[in-house]
Amino acid sequence: MSRRVHSGAKGPLIMIAAVLVGLAFPLALPAPVDRAAVRQDDRPVIGPATGDELHVMSFNLRFASTSEPHSWKRRRPVVAELLGREQPTVLATQEGLYGQLKDVDSDLPEAYEWIGVGRGGGSRDEFMAVFYDTRRLEPLEFDHFWLSDTPEVIGSKSWGNGIVRMVTWVRFADRRTGVEFVVFNTHLDQSEYPQRRAAALIRDRIATFSLGVPVVLAGDFNAPAERSATYDLLSAGMADTWRTAAERRTPVHSTWHGYRPLRPDGDRIDWILTRGRVSVRAAAINTFSAGGEFPSDHLPVQALVTIG
Repeated sequence: MSRRVHSGAKGPLIMIAAVLVGLAFPLALPAPVDRAAVRQDDRPVIGPATGDELHVMSFNLRFASTSEPHSWKRRRPVVAELLGREQPTVLATQEGLYGQLKDVDSDLPEAYEWIGVGRGGGSRDEFMAVFYDTRRLEPLEFDHFWLSDTPEVIGSKSWGNGIVRMVTWVRFADRRTGVEFVVFNTHLDQSEYPQRRAAALIRDRIATFSLGVPVVLAGDFNAPAERSATYDLLSAGMADTWRTAAERRTPVHSTWHGYRPLRPDGDRIDWILTRGRVSVRAAAINTFSAGGEFPSDHLPVQALVTIG
């Protein structure tokens, strides 16, 4: 059963998600951001959306490790600078931990809120969080399901998934155009069989929404676009924004780099797919870094779209 949403001040919807699964989130004060650690001469590759367009970003944050040389303490100001420049209307994140997501929330403009729950059903483990700009979008309902034979069972896993995998989805209304659309956000397993089973489940869940309702599917799929069974399953009924964009603002790179040199023409394992009345003006794979530090071991993928 989906959760109906009542909007309020910044950040309450994470509390709604927690209460619904019977757990409350601890309070945490965000650490200050050292903005002096980031460059000030980069321009956004897409930037804040204008007119009727929406800016969608999918971003595997990499969990908030304390290990150097790529600890969250070092990466946080780089993430803050990246998101401050790009300001996506919708930001679908993967791997974020609760305190890390609180930091991202704090570093984004005041108008942003987010929805999510940990893979185990509370504030622990990784989230498939969906951030959104309340100046533009109103969440109407949301829910979570788990990538298993029992998708309504919190924390369940099947098919040989190495860890618990899940989906968070949100149905939005565009305050400017009145159009409604749904965002799905996920992070699939690294093995092909559970990927294919998960893709089939996601495909079937998307199909429960009327064809008249546009859908955006974002995530880290751990499978290369255009040359994997997982991609074939999902793209059969959806369009890949990288392929359909009228312009590509950046060259293609492998979207996972593991803090090693970037690989031009590498595998896109992070995608944004769409279904329905969605046109794509621009797409990008963002290679922003500062002081030699990347914000994550993944590159964010972005799309500038018009829905409806």
